[in-house]
Amino acid sequence: MYKIIGGDQREYGPVTAEELRQWIAEGRLSAQSLIQAEGSAEWKPLSAYPEFAEALGAQSHYGPAPSLDAKAWSAQLLERPPEVRVGDCLARSWDLLRDNFSLLLGACFLVWLIETLCQSFALVGSTVYLVLSGVLYGGLSTVFLNRLRDRPASVGDAFAGFRQGFAQLLLAGFVSYLLSWLACCCLILPGIYLFVAWLFSVPLVADRGLEFWSAMELSRRTVTRVWFQVFALFVLAFLPMLLMSVFIQVKMTLATMPVMHSLLSPGAPPDLARVMELLRQAPQTAKLTPAFLIAAKLVFLFNLPFGLGALLAAYENLFGPRPPSPP
Repeated sequence: MYKIIGGDQREYGPVTAEELRQWIAEGRLSAQSLIQAEGSAEWKPLSAYPEFAEALGAQSHYGPAPSLDAKAWSAQLLERPPEVRVGDCLARSWDLLRDNFSLLLGACFLVWLIETLCQSFALVGSTVYLVLSGVLYGGLSTVFLNRLRDRPASVGDAFAGFRQGFAQLLLAGFVSYLLSWLACCCLILPGIYLFVAWLFSVPLVADRGLEFWSAMELSRRTVTRVWFQVFALFVLAFLPMLLMSVFIQVKMTLATMPVMHSLLSPGAPPDLARVMELLRQAPQTAKLTPAFLIAAKLVFLFNLPFGLGALLAAYENLFGPRPPSPP
């Protein structure tokens, strides 16, 4: 018989060796999970017990239990009440970032650098990044989830999406963004709803190997029941980035007011050459200097590890196996 320290740092057990092997197969336990054998006062990592070496060696990824296919697993997941504790997710993300700062910032920096370089090529570069965003964030999700589960990870894992599940990650990222954007163009609130509801589509493809539409549907149906909690978590986790975005939009709107006045004023048709010149000068009028834009990009870079960590902590609450209940 054994006792374990769960992901919430609470003690559970005693449980049998067979139960532990089952939890290893399901991804509830990793080689670093702390275990105490019956009759011993010492807590050791699971990897220190040779009787579990075979089970740990067979643990290839954190996916549905071998006895369940993806459809049955999704149905089983939807039967249980969803749970998102906003404060706990933020605290867990802070702990994760504190303990793995260089790794997580390094992985985020690679994705941030690719985005920045793509955006420097205007429409073509931005389109390329949009198409690949699901693949890149699928790799980032792998890095964060591995560390949340006390598994080894490297900065290079940010590109894991190019090695596995490329097509489904690409579709999950692109289709969810496109449909959310179209909904926003029609009515803002449906677009916001879909954006939040599909937040976990890419992690579900990267982590569980689901087909992109199944991942989007599972994310939407699960998040809908706790939509306001997930929305609040997103706002709090990415608050610096959101405030910077609002500030830039307000300054740009104020700078383009002369253009709108020219377009809407009665009388003679507007001077199109003058309108184009005002639009071209809008960033300078709003004082969006290169230094200011660089500062905005840096805010995004340093906010991304914390925000993504909080969202993936919520992902663990919603889609990961929960710690075993005390007897």
